[in-house]
Amino acid sequence: GMEEYIKVRPDVFAVGPDGTMRSNRAFCQAAGHYAADMFIGSTMQIDRYGNSSTATKNNVAGFGGAPNMGCDAKGRRHVTEAWFKCGNEVANRAELTGECLRGKKLVVQVITTVSEKGFPGFVQELDAIQLKKNAGLDLEPVMIYSDDLTHIVSEIGIAYLHKCRNMEERMNAIRAIAGKTEVGMLEDPAETLRLRKEGIVKLPEDLGIDRSTATRELLAAKNMKDLVDWSGGLYNPPAKFRNW
Repeated sequence: GMEEYIKVRPDVFAVGPDGTMRSNRAFCQAAGHYAADMFIGSTMQIDRYGNSSTATKNNVAGFGGAPNMGCDAKGRRHVTEAWFKCGNEVANRAELTGECLRGKKLVVQVITTVSEKGFPGFVQELDAIQLKKNAGLDLEPVMIYSDDLTHIVSEIGIAYLHKCRNMEERMNAIRAIAGKTEVGMLEDPAETLRLRKEGIVKLPEDLGIDRSTATRELLAAKNMKDLVDWSGGLYNPPAKFRNW
């Protein structure tokens, strides 16, 4: 339903003379690698190690640019503040790079611990593993690999994975924000408290956030109609999203 809105906003969208979208995937991927300090995306599953995928046992959804845009390009040669700071927060940086300084792209995955339909977001093993077998693929369709991921954000809190010193600590950080899932059930409260004190895990209260104030009133657009109004009536959402 975005067609008419796109036509009148060439200041936002790359459109041709006919008003339709244009794209250059090569330049977009290069920009994602080398001109972006942070990638933020939502996902369907994260395993106990931090690997992320939108693939289920029999379906692949949202597996477009994220595997490229959501990775850390190790050979980047220009320095920006966020990239440089994140690289220097990596707990085992010296072990990985010797004496060389190196930055790191921030790669963030947002996930709900359990979906509205009751599907867990945190799992011991990604469905992508089984999908590889079912479809005869050469490689599991993992969207973002654990070593590229720097942050996981769930409704429980934030895990700062790039600050973890080893895989066990990384797994404990993930368990701390995994809620009532098979991964979250393995959480050690004492370990979570230690990770919070070290700033590797942060819950809302650690960030000065009052959970009771997190209501829809904070949203800029409180419903789909707000988006239609803001577009000057040009946005035409699918019928299933129209409730007015």
